[in-house]
Amino acid sequence: MSATGLEVFDKTVQTTNAWLKEIMEATGLDRRRAYRVLAAVLRCGTQRGCRCAIAFILIGWLAPGRSTFATSQAAQPAPRHPIRTTNPQAQQAFDDGLRFFRQDQFAAARAAFDRADSAGQDARTQFYIAYSYYREGWGRLYIDAESFRRGLDHVNKAIALAPGGRLVLDDANLQMRSADELKAELEAGLRREAADFNPLKIFRRRK
Repeated sequence: MSATGLEVFDKTVQTTNAWLKEIMEATGLDRRRAYRVLAAVLRCGTQRGCRCAIAFILIGWLAPGRSTFATSQAAQPAPRHPIRTTNPQAQQAFDDGLRFFRQDQFAAARAAFDRADSAGQDARTQFYIAYSYYREGWGRLYIDAESFRRGLDHVNKAIALAPGGRLVLDDANLQMRSADELKAELEAGLRREAADFNPLKIFRRRK
């Protein structure tokens, strides 16, 4: 049974409630304050001058590779992931890559990972390379498609190298710990969907 008697109003109410929930989850605001944020976003979306002001204010955290607006979390000490090598220099390069990765120095991380796995035969190393492309290419309003495509190439390689095609890492600093999750996220980023035009995309978080 329709809550309001008109289907179009019911749909609007459902959409508004969904957007409010997203804002509350992303910001920790209560429903009243989340409603004010939503109203401001929608109002500014119809005013050219306001959009320009928002662009200048938010430019620092809307670009790919930035996650400033996300809820901050202290980095958890992650277990050491030894690669399949007896070469201590390769292990050191891998450890350096992890350190750079956690500091969002993605180009440096990939350089170190490439030294650690120059033959491209270690699934975990390829996974972290793929993840670095995901984080570097991620943006609140858009993604860098080339970075996502490169990430997809490397995560596919990681899956191919993993026993049975299943790779799950025990790393508390990652929100996506399996190659399947990372692949799905990269593929979703390369698709164009109606949800891409949702103004509340600015509240989404990088994984």
